[in-house]
Amino acid sequence: MRRKASSWWLVWLLLAPAAAAAEPLPEEARLKAAFIYRFAQFTDWPPPPLRGFVLCLAGASPELASALREQAQRPWGGFTPELQLPERPEQARHCQLLVLGGLTRDELRRWVQALGASPVLLVADSPEAFRAGADIGLIQEPNSLAFRVNLSESRRRGLVLSSQMLKLAREVR
Repeated sequence: MRRKASSWWLVWLLLAPAAAAAEPLPEEARLKAAFIYRFAQFTDWPPPPLRGFVLCLAGASPELASALREQAQRPWGGFTPELQLPERPEQARHCQLLVLGGLTRDELRRWVQALGASPVLLVADSPEAFRAGADIGLIQEPNSLAFRVNLSESRRRGLVLSSQMLKLAREVR
């Protein structure tokens, strides 16, 4: 009996890390949502002044979407954000901040190209999206979360990113 119990324990030990790695932890999603909230706080959009704040998600995980819904209960720059899930890239031009998640390379290019020079802060939850032209890329590290900034893309879109945020970035290009 003892041998059987220890066998099950061994199976659990071997499978638990794989199961944990398969799904992002809620804490990871909350941390990403907190970063995204701060990115919005440390970004200035070009005139005219904002009349509201539209936060959009495309391809983001359900966990990140839930965590951003929680964050959206707090004011973002004086506004309570409206959370939208555009289905097509053209629908995202009215967003102030767009989070791109697990999309294919071609889908990412379509989203980035459709936005063009629209003043939308584009945050990538994947390295591929950052390479495709996102303004900010989240980087998952073993025990932390970091980000990199594509300053030339942000400037092209008319966005001004705080120097405080740039100092905290892992990389600024």
